[in-house]
Amino acid sequence: MLTLVAFIVALGLLIAIHEYGHYRVAVACGVKVLRFSIGIGKPLLKWKGRNTDTEFVIAALPLGGYVRMLDEREAAVPAEQLHRAFNRQSLLKRAAIVAAGPLANLLLAIVLYSLVNWVGIQQPKAIVSAPQAGTLAEQAGLRGGEWVQSMQVAGAEPAAVESFEDLRWKITQAALNGQDATLSWLTQDGGSAGQGDLRLSVLAGAELNQAALDRIGITMPWTPAVVGDLTPGMPAQKAGLQAGDVVLRVDGRRVNDGAQLRMLIRQVDANQRVPAQQWQVARNGKILEIAVQPELVETPEGSVARIGALIGGAPEWVLVQKNFVDGLTAGVVKTWEVSLLSLQMMAKMVTGQASLDNLSGPLTIADYAGKSASMGLVQYILFLALISVSLGVLNLLPLPVLDGGHLMYYLWEGVTGHPVSDVWAERLQRVGIGLLLVMMSIALFNDISRIWG
Repeated sequence: MLTLVAFIVALGLLIAIHEYGHYRVAVACGVKVLRFSIGIGKPLLKWKGRNTDTEFVIAALPLGGYVRMLDEREAAVPAEQLHRAFNRQSLLKRAAIVAAGPLANLLLAIVLYSLVNWVGIQQPKAIVSAPQAGTLAEQAGLRGGEWVQSMQVAGAEPAAVESFEDLRWKITQAALNGQDATLSWLTQDGGSAGQGDLRLSVLAGAELNQAALDRIGITMPWTPAVVGDLTPGMPAQKAGLQAGDVVLRVDGRRVNDGAQLRMLIRQVDANQRVPAQQWQVARNGKILEIAVQPELVETPEGSVARIGALIGGAPEWVLVQKNFVDGLTAGVVKTWEVSLLSLQMMAKMVTGQASLDNLSGPLTIADYAGKSASMGLVQYILFLALISVSLGVLNLLPLPVLDGGHLMYYLWEGVTGHPVSDVWAERLQRVGIGLLLVMMSIALFNDISRIWG
């Protein structure tokens, strides 16, 4: 139920803002708006506002909306109202009305991101977990437990890193741009300074999927190597481990964090045998030596060695909060960065550098709406901001049937001095509908594969 409510609220809000952008600018330009509809299909509610002839509608299907304006191309217009018809407006006014919808979504994203910045959000501290051997993070000198202070890409000033999420975001942007990055950090033991180069340029041209992120090696924040709840009858309980034990070493090797401990547990030799391990743990001020024998468990991903206990405590958290000016500036920057990232991913999908699996449809959006809402209001607001940016960027694409397609027509009109012919407009409309249906079909297939695959 939460997923359904969160999804409907998200769609309703984003569509309403988008259509209100069209409506507000149309009214400001003197165009008569006949109907403002949230949703498509059979109207459920109808009303008219004060001092306006516009009919406001809430329709049955919340998967779209529209603003219907007075237009000679759709119906006859009385002579005394011709000056209020959309098609009689100047090229600049028509372009402004069309562009106002997507821009309203981008403006909403700025407001939402700014709101989160002003309220503040708890995020994991930018302390990295132990990277796997051979990853770019390991090659940069990270061993686990380093608190990253700043990141610098070529030709730019070092940018402060506010949290682990901020670090991941900066790394993702640099990887997409094929830029190397220099990380500066403080170590946890004594706070000594360190620095290393993250050679992200080796990923240039590659798809930025989970495999690429795993190759970078900065996948999760640092957590203490603590044993949590134990499963009865499993190796951890049989060995005598207890919840709260802090693991110091495994087979004489120092353990830096929970991620490294999980990697050590999962080690399997060439013959698919799981070696016994000697653990050194701290318990109630005492150092204990405990022999642990992980066992092989079959999973959908293959055979994995496990001990039947939760491994790793909670990460350190930091409150990321900004004043009004800094929060608003960060909101604008974040919206711009997410927009560019969306365009880059779309371009990579078109050129074949990124998989079409990245396309998401209504089922995935609904799933994320429910998950974000269950995590709290701030996470739900961040979800709304992300979807609002995606909706704004998508609608600005030069694809017939979308707002960007109409803007493309107006660009042609501005350059040539005459509008696109009706014949070509109809042909392009059919192509646009076909492309949109293909994209929707792929997105829906991806949704079904993710959820039920």
